[in-house]
Amino acid sequence: MNLFDSHCHVYDERMPGGPAAALDAARAAGVTGMVAVGCDRPTSEASIAVAAEHEDVWATVGLHPHDADQGVDTIVDLIGSPRVVAIGEAGLDYFYDNSPRGLQRAAFAAQIQLAHDHGLPLVIHTRDAWDDTFDVLDAEGLPDGTIFHCFTGGPDEARACLDRGAHVSFSGIVTFRSATDLQAAARLVPLDRMLIETDAPYLAPMPHRGKTNQPAYVAHTAQFIADLRDVRVAEVAQATDRTARAVFRLPSAPIPR
Repeated sequence: MNLFDSHCHVYDERMPGGPAAALDAARAAGVTGMVAVGCDRPTSEASIAVAAEHEDVWATVGLHPHDADQGVDTIVDLIGSPRVVAIGEAGLDYFYDNSPRGLQRAAFAAQIQLAHDHGLPLVIHTRDAWDDTFDVLDAEGLPDGTIFHCFTGGPDEARACLDRGAHVSFSGIVTFRSATDLQAAARLVPLDRMLIETDAPYLAPMPHRGKTNQPAYVAHTAQFIADLRDVRVAEVAQATDRTARAVFRLPSAPIPR
C-alpha cells in the first residue's frame, strides 16, 4: 500500500539516523510521498533543498506564527523555487504566543494572500485560536486546497473546516488515549477530505510516543484511523494518499509491487 506523509520536517537533523536514514525507513514502510514543511526562511530553504534531491519529497514555504515577527517578506522570494507545492505552515498560535497576536494575524493574512496570488494550497497551523483563525480565513477567502495541519479540534471544529471547503490532516496525536474528541473528529471527516501526517520529528504516535518521530511512523496513524473507522488500513492509506496528491497537485503514486 502507498502512504503519504503530508507534513513533516524530514530535513531536521534530529531524525533518527539523520534525514537520509529517515527517508530510507519511510520508503521501507510504504511511504511513497512526503511534504517537507517550512516554518521560516532557513527551514523553507531546507525543505526546498531536500525536495530537490528526492523525487518523492516536495516542499512548502511558510512563516510559522511563532516566527511572525520575522516578517513575511523574508520568505516571498522562495515561493517560485522548484518543488514548492504550498504556502505554510501559517496560522495562529495563542498557546505559546511567541509572537504578538496582531503580528500573527497580519502574517497569516499575508500568507493567505500569497496562496491566492500564486495559486498554491495553504497549510494552516492553529492552536487555541479557532475563532480568530476562522475570522481571518473568512475575511481573506479560503485558498483552493487549504489544509488544517495537525488537527487538534473535535467534531464541531472539523465540521467548521469541512463547511469552508478545507481538508483536515491527522497526526499521531489521534492515537493518544486522551484524544477522545479528536478521535470523534477522525470518525467524522470523510476520507476524501482527510490527510495523515507525522509532523516529524514531533508528536510520535503510539506505540512510539515520547520518542523522536519520523515519516515511517505515519503507518501507525493510518492503522489507528482504520481501526477507529472499522475499515482496512489499505483503504485509509489509499484514500489519504490520493487526497494528499490531489490537494498538492502531485502525480499519482507508483503502483505497489
